[in-house]
Amino acid sequence: MHRVGQFFGHVTARVDPDEVARARSILPAGAWQLFEGMPTSDRRHGLDVMGRLLTAGRDDPELLAAALLHDAAKGRRMRLWHRVGAVLLEALTPALLERLASPDPASRRYPFHLYLHHAELSASLALGAGCGERTAAFIRGSAAGPDAAAAAALLAADEAS
Repeated sequence: MHRVGQFFGHVTARVDPDEVARARSILPAGAWQLFEGMPTSDRRHGLDVMGRLLTAGRDDPELLAAALLHDAAKGRRMRLWHRVGAVLLEALTPALLERLASPDPASRRYPFHLYLHHAELSASLALGAGCGERTAAFIRGSAAGPDAAAAAALLAADEAS
């Protein structure tokens, strides 16, 4: 049922101008351009994740930037049918998903690679867009030490949608 809700959320995603202004105030200029170029459904998801963090009392700007950009690498190459297929394959036959995924951007199977590796790829895009290593670590899921609890909160906020 959770995945059905995700599907309809993806199809009907909208972004409010006030939310966009809030995101813009958090992100560095280059990262703002990265966020603005994301598909509406991914921007909506990032805003929802950020909202959950704020509701939980997490207002660290680098954590919020990670929430907004954690799916940036999925981009426009990953269509809805790729997402649905990847989720099904991951649940039923993860080894087949791994075999289908191609790291070659020219391949029609590249979106499956994006699905599997979007955290690392999104972290690299965030770094290239002016975010710091700490934001990238949150996106990768590799934040440790004093940031481990914040990273866990980001993961929980992401998985809640």
